[in-house]
Amino acid sequence: MDPWRYSTAGISVALRVTPRGGRDDIDGIETLANGRSVVKVRVRAIAEGGEANRAVTELLAKALGVPKAKVKILSGVTSRLKQVAVDGDPEILGETLRAVTSAKTETTKD
Repeated sequence: MDPWRYSTAGISVALRVTPRGGRDDIDGIETLANGRSVVKVRVRAIAEGGEANRAVTELLAKALGVPKAKVKILSGVTSRLKQVAVDGDPEILGETLRAVTSAKTETTKD
């Protein structure tokens, strides 16, 4: 099951963020202990003063090819688990996210 949902305005993505992760990258999809799927994201920024949240929105915007203003954190501002909305064409955003995460998920399984 994909860790994102489609809406008329775009998509909503469940994330698990690792601040101070050494690099800004999307590491694929992970299934949590409760069975929920999330997109694993790591950022170099620290989790103080909104630095990591800013880095997450910038990383997602770049990966999905949308302006930073189209990416908003819906919930989990102070948590590693976040729900993020991305405005745009839901089909294109979903396919782009699937391509980015499947490439990473396949390489991490080896």
